[in-house]
Amino acid sequence: MSQGSSGLTLQQLRYFIEVAAEGSISAAADVLYVAQPTMSAAMKDLEARVGRALLVRSARGVTLTADGAEFLGYARQVVEQVELLEQRYLGTPPSRRLLGVSAQHYSFAVDAFVRMVKAADAAEYEFALRETRTWDIIEDVRTLRSEIGILYRNDFNRKVIDKLLRDSGLAFHPLFLAEPHIFIARSNPLASRDRATLADLADVPRLTFDQGANNSFYFAEEILSTQSSKQEIRVSDRATIFNLMIGLGGYTISTGIISEELDPEIVAIPLEVDERIEIGWIGHASIPLTEQAERYLAEVRTVVAGFGVALLG
Repeated sequence: MSQGSSGLTLQQLRYFIEVAAEGSISAAADVLYVAQPTMSAAMKDLEARVGRALLVRSARGVTLTADGAEFLGYARQVVEQVELLEQRYLGTPPSRRLLGVSAQHYSFAVDAFVRMVKAADAAEYEFALRETRTWDIIEDVRTLRSEIGILYRNDFNRKVIDKLLRDSGLAFHPLFLAEPHIFIARSNPLASRDRATLADLADVPRLTFDQGANNSFYFAEEILSTQSSKQEIRVSDRATIFNLMIGLGGYTISTGIISEELDPEIVAIPLEVDERIEIGWIGHASIPLTEQAERYLAEVRTVVAGFGVALLG
């Protein structure tokens, strides 16, 4: 790339990517073994060249402006493509693979993550999978802590979720439409049923994922969140919810897609309700996905298709 006054350099792009990842100019300088004043000057020069503010500086570090978030997406694309060129034509070893994913508590998201990591043709990688609360998924993607978020929407929460995404500069991309199922232990009497009804669940403990301070019905991971239950237990992670299915005979409502390999003691039984669960991924509306993110989504589609579920989009 040109070193002229009007051009951008690969080095600047790599510096900027690291600053965004660390949330600090000095921390990025340390990671890249660059003097802090050099890194700071490089960022100021970059902003001068593109003619807009990319970083908001404060005593706590730096955050990206809206322009900075968009610029980061393109910078990642450019650096990734140059690395592919170098691997192909200069024999450069593959670079460290990077990807962050935040998701609601879905085993298919973990299954796809496992497949992606196994298939990664990289001697070094740094992947992150965060199973977390709905609000935090949106916040992770908004702040670029994660490149992709995976969550659901339906007729009940659609307007609220879509507005929050729109206000955050994010977009929802449908992956598939699922029929609601209950997840229960193999030892549960309902496990022998072809289908379950809401009446069958009246005296069964309902297990839901805690949404913390944002514990609105609209952010619940489970459909029918407004319906009351005689016995309800909120949990914070998937291992606990599965243990309570086995230990207490409880249930949760989800997509019906569950990995027998990862969760052998849990089964999915169709639930007779007039509802559908639309699962999709969220990302920045103006930022193209990196190749690694595309690879992960391809694995999600492969896992879901293996259950005979029709893909959307």
